[in-house]
Amino acid sequence: MSTTSPDVSIIIVNYKTPQLIIDCLHSVQQHTQGIDFEVIIIDNESGDNSELLVRAAFPEAQFPQIRWFNMGYNAGFGRANNFGMKQAQGRNLLLLNSDTLLVDDLITRCSQLLDRQRDVAAVGAMQINRDGQVHTQLYTRFAQLRRFCYILPERWLNRVFPDNQYADPNEVDWIIGAFLMTRQSTIAQTGNFDERFFMYGEDVELGWRLRRQGRMLVLRDGFFVHLEYGSDASNATRKTTFINRFKTQMQVSNLLWVRKQYGAGAYLVLMIHYYTLVPIVYAWKMTANLRQGKPLLSELTNQRAFAQQVGIFSRFFWATLFNQNLFFKV
Repeated sequence: MSTTSPDVSIIIVNYKTPQLIIDCLHSVQQHTQGIDFEVIIIDNESGDNSELLVRAAFPEAQFPQIRWFNMGYNAGFGRANNFGMKQAQGRNLLLLNSDTLLVDDLITRCSQLLDRQRDVAAVGAMQINRDGQVHTQLYTRFAQLRRFCYILPERWLNRVFPDNQYADPNEVDWIIGAFLMTRQSTIAQTGNFDERFFMYGEDVELGWRLRRQGRMLVLRDGFFVHLEYGSDASNATRKTTFINRFKTQMQVSNLLWVRKQYGAGAYLVLMIHYYTLVPIVYAWKMTANLRQGKPLLSELTNQRAFAQQVGIFSRFFWATLFNQNLFFKV
């Protein structure tokens, strides 16, 4: 590695995922050519031997680019990345999930794009699985997430919250934080992640501010493998229904994002929507039970789960409404 400042600082947050990081860094090492880079790993108090395993796989004599830092507590995604960005020496910053794998020299391509196209604030790429299939649920528009927050007919929501349209097929509203590259200078103008977010939603909110600095691009012919659920495998097999489809931590963060970006009115409409739905989903199911000759209070698992989630959202109601400086961790 050059003694001068690197072209790219790769920032990876670790929470009990040493083998994923080892696999990720092997792919970085294999595919990244022609640029200098450093790797900054931020550990969210894993309480295991993650650092020893990673350093054993990448001895300093052979791979001196790695710098390891311990947060001392589980700081979540945004705070850990903010700490990593403060340590970064690279001209460009790459936020990279531990559960990702490169399949070509995407890092060099994105870095060179940012160097050439000064009107671009940040760049990402398409997510694929191990088999090379593109992830079908790729959110790149703010309106997509707003529609997801509502439990209402999709056709109506599409009219109320239409997607922004761009002439450039690569241009988007925001970029997922699993692979997001921007400049040090852009972050200096935009500001870091909002540290109230524990996990999820912080990349959407940062994207809103990054868009003020320039275009946001997701390269349709650029790909990286995103395994997902690296440090929370339980989510991979979690069963969902239409009314009970929210990941609780994710939705608490999404509600904070809606409040910050669209205001108190938009947030209140969403919460009133949830409060109104609780008795409706119970009444609907109990009516269906009577019609089918079943006990009135049978098979209410989904309804109870939804009500419990609304109860958790309510724990953060006043803090969200008044935009308080709280750590929104479920």
